[in-house]
Amino acid sequence: MQGIDLIMKFSTTSTYVAADDLAVAVNAAVTLQRPLLVKGEPGTGKTELARQVAASLDMPLIEWHIKSTTKAQQGLYEYDAVSRLRDSQLGEARVHDVRNYIKRGKLWQAFEASARVVLLIDEIDKADIEFPNDLLQELDRMEFHVYETGETVKAVQRPVVIITSNNEKELPDAFLRRCFFHYIRFPEPEVLAQIVRLHFPAIKEALLTTALTQFFELRETPGLKKKPSTSEVLDWLKLILAEDLGPEDLRREGKHSLPRLHGALLKNEQDVQLFERLAFLSRSGRG
Repeated sequence: MQGIDLIMKFSTTSTYVAADDLAVAVNAAVTLQRPLLVKGEPGTGKTELARQVAASLDMPLIEWHIKSTTKAQQGLYEYDAVSRLRDSQLGEARVHDVRNYIKRGKLWQAFEASARVVLLIDEIDKADIEFPNDLLQELDRMEFHVYETGETVKAVQRPVVIITSNNEKELPDAFLRRCFFHYIRFPEPEVLAQIVRLHFPAIKEALLTTALTQFFELRETPGLKKKPSTSEVLDWLKLILAEDLGPEDLRREGKHSLPRLHGALLKNEQDVQLFERLAFLSRSGRG
């Protein structure tokens, strides 16, 4: 029960602001011994959560970043039959031990670790729709079979599994039933201000207030294709501080005019054009 006792102490750290409901979700997932499935728009700190949980609990972190081409089998192991065939043709002695051609995946690494680890399966929704289902049994039983050697790999200690998703596609119901779910909502202004102060302790309150007011006005603009995230507002403020800009430098002609250094916040031409059109209409209306 030591792991559970420790996890209950997870909360806001010196580098990460964790809402109360997020800390409760981490604790609940560990108590239930189920994977924690964390959803939320990109840039809300899902991946960083796993790193912070690992750091606060003093556990090693194993990261498995999923791509569109990733297969579930790669998380277990991969058998390099081509290399073995080549070595047999060359008369290599190592060819007689099949273990020389098995590459251990991230789940295998997590299962065989002598100390308890945090296993991050990052952006699971990028993979094929069958990917989550292909891991159901392994994540349930915490073991899998290696057909080439006939051995069964069992977890020495059950890892803390954190799975992230950007909601790009729906995950199978059978997979969802086995997870504890938490959605990270975009932070309220007060919480976002707390996050900013964590990263920029010397920022002046007047500048912070002006910048965040503009940020939320921009973010809440109807028709925006991609809303700027927490990571993007931090980049924006880093540039503002590097340029030594003050609140007066951020003032705009109107609510819909583009903010200073807007390239850190708006990441496609459609959103830039949206603000240009809105600013034009605003000026035309005043005229």
